[in-house]
Amino acid sequence: FGVAPRKRPGPGAGEHLSVALADEITTALSRFRWLAVVSSASLARLDDPADTAAARRDLGLDLMLTGSVPAAPSAPPGASQVRVALSLLDLRADGEVVWAQRFDRDSGDIFALQDEVAAEVVARVDPEILLIEARRAEGRTPAPASAYDMLLRAIPALYRLDRIPFMEAGVLLAAAIAREPDYAAPHAWYAYWHMFLVGQGWADRAEEAMLQAGELAARAVALDPADARGLTIAGHVQAYLYRRHDQAIALHERALSVNPNLPMAWVFSGAAHGYAGRHAEAIRRIERYRRLSPMDPHAFLFETGLMTPHILIGEPARAVAIGEAVIAMQPRLTAAWKPYAAALALCGREDEARDASRRLLALEPGLTVAGF
Repeated sequence: FGVAPRKRPGPGAGEHLSVALADEITTALSRFRWLAVVSSASLARLDDPADTAAARRDLGLDLMLTGSVPAAPSAPPGASQVRVALSLLDLRADGEVVWAQRFDRDSGDIFALQDEVAAEVVARVDPEILLIEARRAEGRTPAPASAYDMLLRAIPALYRLDRIPFMEAGVLLAAAIAREPDYAAPHAWYAYWHMFLVGQGWADRAEEAMLQAGELAARAVALDPADARGLTIAGHVQAYLYRRHDQAIALHERALSVNPNLPMAWVFSGAAHGYAGRHAEAIRRIERYRRLSPMDPHAFLFETGLMTPHILIGEPARAVAIGEAVIAMQPRLTAAWKPYAAALALCGREDEARDASRRLLALEPGLTVAGF
């Protein structure tokens, strides 16, 4: 992976800012352990850092994030505003644009602008690249598949929550661990898979699944203690399955210190604070993901975390609104139907609450209040 300004630095302030932003984004992306990021210095040695053919040929890059900083045309006279225009290119597909976005910002504090844009860019690019790589892995010859390929094929099925592909994803993750026992990422994602297995009511032996989730998460952290995603998944296992809130929060804080731009870590740390009874802090942390990645492909799961804290601070109507949006995005997530049904009842919408409960029980027939 490489990050390059579209133009060589010149006398314009925008071109200097392009180079500074490229450096800042490169540093932020390097915090995502599953990405191999080429340094800005390596790209700068090319005759044209934005030459995709040369980057592919000389540096072996698969993906390149390019950008420019032209003046924002809508800025009124005297205003200090810039527009950052970014494109993610797949160099394996002749430089096809696979993602693009722009950011309009006040340039009054240039260092704050760099920090803010870099944080939002990497938070949005990370899940996009996961999806891109998963699609490519699905199209490759099935055998012999690497542990990395098997991992990429498994991840999308976790979020689709279609039971048969979900179970197949578990098989792939177990196979990835068997193929490369010292590869941390499959352990973390397999622990995450077990949490969904329990949460959806799909585990034949829930206690055994919970135990396995804990073992897998602990192994992931032991194999790579600097992987923020593995740390925050381990924290979520501790909070969600074991009610060990202090241990969970410590793991989440460590994850955020490693990578403060990981939306999942903000959401799961917020959930842990909510389980511990700090509902306002839970909402503040979970809402942080919206600023980083407002169009995140996993927003349905992240938004679900906001529902119970809003109920418990006396805002069930807000929880209902969130639940309606979540269910529209992913109607198979049982974790959303539970607080949604409760919030409807608390709002006096009893017929709708009964209907939500019926739909929940259709998804999770064995659910009981005591078991939950």
